[in-house]
Amino acid sequence: MRSALALARRNLGRVWPNPSVGCIVVKDGRVVGRGVTAPGGRPHGEPQALAQAGDAARGATVYVSLEPCNHHGKTPPCSEALIEAGIARIVVACEDPDPRVSGGGIRRLREAGIQVDVGLCAEEAQAVNHGFITRILKGRPGVTLKLATSLDARVATSTGHSQWITSPDSRARGHLLRANHDAILVGIGTALADDPELTCRLPGLEGCSPVRVVLDSHLRLPTSAKLALGAASVAPTWVVTLADADGRRAANLEALGVRILRVDRDETGRLPIAAALTALAGQGITRLLVEGGAAVATSFLKAGLVDGVEWFRAPMLIGGDGLPAVGTLEAETLEQAIRLFPVGDETRRYLTS
Repeated sequence: MRSALALARRNLGRVWPNPSVGCIVVKDGRVVGRGVTAPGGRPHGEPQALAQAGDAARGATVYVSLEPCNHHGKTPPCSEALIEAGIARIVVACEDPDPRVSGGGIRRLREAGIQVDVGLCAEEAQAVNHGFITRILKGRPGVTLKLATSLDARVATSTGHSQWITSPDSRARGHLLRANHDAILVGIGTALADDPELTCRLPGLEGCSPVRVVLDSHLRLPTSAKLALGAASVAPTWVVTLADADGRRAANLEALGVRILRVDRDETGRLPIAAALTALAGQGITRLLVEGGAAVATSFLKAGLVDGVEWFRAPMLIGGDGLPAVGTLEAETLEQAIRLFPVGDETRRYLTS
């Protein structure tokens, strides 16, 4: 099962809106087939593993990281393929919460006389599928906040000097995070100040750049920005803006290939983070990496919409006059502080709940 989960992790960020599902076929103690959801979301992992196994799939045991689908979409149900292949047993890590599946795949397999065992490495599987599960159950992507700071949580000196606080290894890891997320998000302040590309520039993974998303209430992103100019050729660029934002500016950006997503302003007149996430989920995004800046990070944290934090810390102290990574959270007591819980033995990864 852990081999199936490793396969699933391999294609995270490249299969949305589908989950990345790993599948291993075992016959007489030997692996005879492997498969994982292909880029773009199809074909699914199970039919690929069965095709590799061929006739050896008959009477075999299948390990799959998520319940096989049981509905006709753009591909036939995986449960049907498993039944037709004649497998004897299937071990499922966790159920699929999608209402079109949600126990139906397991039930159909059992009705066909196949032994089905559920729950092996369930917590690991839920972590791998967290973005997909969050989109199904909460109507928004799973959100990871990335921070790169000094030990005293500063992102720059008082003059704005910030390159580079962290090491080349940390920056490479940050690019890997980009590769395994569906989309990366910054605020318009960061887009204007840094003119970033927000691409993955690791050797061999250049084609795995995520969708670039800018929160831009009033469509201030210039048509000369790298994010706009590269929207049709480098990686998709989406701008989330207010419903009544300037139509002419929208048309100029759309002419470059930028997609405009409009949301209604909240009662304070601002662009609501929750509505922005709903809009992204509506476009199929399941895994969102938030890179900044401080105002955006603060807004996500205050809204309770951060699921995990990837925090890269450099062994330096900048001091109280440096620019903070996070703004005011209005915590008057320690009970109101946002608690972070470390993941495993990694010193940079945290969950917020």
